[in-house]
Amino acid sequence: MSADLLLRGGTVHDGLGSPGRVADVAVADGRVVAVGSFDGAAAEVVDCDGLMVAPGFIDPHAHSDLVHTAAEPQPFKLAQGVTTEIVGNCGFSFAPLTADVLDLLGDSWAELAGPGELRPRSFAGLLSELEEAGPANNVAVLVGHNALRAAANGVDRALRPGALQRMRELAAEAFEAGAIGLSSGLIYVPGCYSDTDEVVALAEVAARYGRPYTTHMRDEAAHVTDSLDEAIGIGRRAGVRVQVSHCKVAGARNHGRAGELLDRIAAGRRDGVDVLGDQYPYTAGSTFLAALLPPSALEGGTAALRTRLANASTRAELRGVAESSAVGSGLWGESEPSDVLVVSHHDARFAGQRLDAIAAARGVDAWDVACDLVLDDPAAMIVVDLMSEDDVRRIMVDPLIAVGSDNGPPQGLQHPRTWGCFPRVLGTYVREQGVLTWEQAIRKMTSLSARAFGLAGRGRLLPGMVADICVFDPVRIGHAGTYLQPDVAPEGVELVALAGRVALRGGTYTGERGGRVLRAGPG
Repeated sequence: MSADLLLRGGTVHDGLGSPGRVADVAVADGRVVAVGSFDGAAAEVVDCDGLMVAPGFIDPHAHSDLVHTAAEPQPFKLAQGVTTEIVGNCGFSFAPLTADVLDLLGDSWAELAGPGELRPRSFAGLLSELEEAGPANNVAVLVGHNALRAAANGVDRALRPGALQRMRELAAEAFEAGAIGLSSGLIYVPGCYSDTDEVVALAEVAARYGRPYTTHMRDEAAHVTDSLDEAIGIGRRAGVRVQVSHCKVAGARNHGRAGELLDRIAAGRRDGVDVLGDQYPYTAGSTFLAALLPPSALEGGTAALRTRLANASTRAELRGVAESSAVGSGLWGESEPSDVLVVSHHDARFAGQRLDAIAAARGVDAWDVACDLVLDDPAAMIVVDLMSEDDVRRIMVDPLIAVGSDNGPPQGLQHPRTWGCFPRVLGTYVREQGVLTWEQAIRKMTSLSARAFGLAGRGRLLPGMVADICVFDPVRIGHAGTYLQPDVAPEGVELVALAGRVALRGGTYTGERGGRVLRAGPG
């Protein structure tokens, strides 16, 4: 037997949580053909002594949707060992999109689009566009509830006659085209205006095609357990797998409640719902600056938002809602102005400044500063301190929780998770702190997400599997990025292969756009 690629003598992890063992990995015709001792010839032999050889990492929660349509290839995930991204999360897919939706929400969604072009698209058209561009890594795309609702109902709170049926039809079209699942972002407009029955009706379509339902829940703070009950209840009623996105307990008053979140997920599984979750390894999250405000502020679109924020009495009313910490009140009540770092804004002077410092410099109340900044740029982004390190660690060790970055486009400040999520887990939480073992962490980065999203042939390093592979140095792996200098290159990822073709060699990107768009098959 001959091989195209032979990885010789590394410590091989199968992705299933088994202990690593020193072995050869042979690849031919895009598949793993042997794991063990291999004596045949190979076109390329790589000495992996002292290195770890694992399945390519799978990121179940990414926002790189249009990044890979850029003229230049975007290897920022390959540099982390990631071979497959799931995009379209939090209800935000960039299809189906209509001209009317872009008129209403285009200003708000622009930052999330990164280098991509916001324009009308069908879901099938989006997948074809990604294929034509050629992503640097594999991409699978969820269809988003926000996109479906906006296309069928605009940004109105109440559903118009026939809107729900139209949403179901659009969802079915997306699944026919190859959408990997359905996502929701129930704190964002317009998904936040839905009730549970509406989400169940869409999840039933996903179930018909055998696709999962992923959710940025309605509340991740004081009402986190109620929101988990809703998510698991949707799974039960629709008969669909559930993925709880970026598991956390937000807000200082809620710190220490990670056990409640994990207990709810475990109880859901005991009750027969196939529910899993993912998590990023940081105490700060990142989102739109407008997410500090109650979602009611955005009802009717960005033009209506600007009208509300320009009115002093309306601002005061919104503040009352924001400080109530009720479901649908936004993130203002769960953070302090000193916790909020502005990372992107039309006015570049504000990027890299915290909200309290901007307020002090202008001699204005922080709430009014937040409103002013959103009024000027509804797409502005923030990094916001929300979680406790103890809760992050407790969630991390749970075997039902995968690693997911929640990255934004790799430009500007963003959040360091965009450039370093996976190396950070391996360097900080495995090698340095021992929170996880190597085999536990690698399982959370590979087979756990492959199973959750039905990625057949991926996530395990065994004979017959697709040869998506990551080779890394356990001594060097890590990421030194910070919130003010996030785009530091990660260290320690030595080689990445996509279906057996080397895309990163010696830590350097080869320049090949070798990723595929992974379309889900018939249910």
